[in-house]
Amino acid sequence: MVTESFRAVSYNKIDPDRPNFTFELFGFDFMIDQDFTVYLIEANTNPCLETNSAVLSRIIPILLDNTFSLALDPLLPPPDLNFKRAHEALHENKYTLVFDESVEGETLKNLSMAGSQLE
Repeated sequence: MVTESFRAVSYNKIDPDRPNFTFELFGFDFMIDQDFTVYLIEANTNPCLETNSAVLSRIIPILLDNTFSLALDPLLPPPDLNFKRAHEALHENKYTLVFDESVEGETLKNLSMAGSQLE
């Protein structure tokens, strides 16, 4: 559902004027019914990061740590290799790539242009 959401809005509409070396954290809210059918309720660019429950107190700090590791470590690598190994051992990154603009972008751009010519 997350991948299809990114495909649906087309890569160039998310933030076409984004500067280099920036990132955005998107929040996706889902609901599961009694038959275990999953529904996407909303997606936003300003997800709540409150830790007002035991589950969120565990999840949010790891989410932020993984996010900063992905966004910042390539630009500002930890100075000590031993620190980096210890850090990676403690915090397995659980992110999964769901949309790669460099792979799917050109195809979506062409679809978007074809769709606008039909209007």
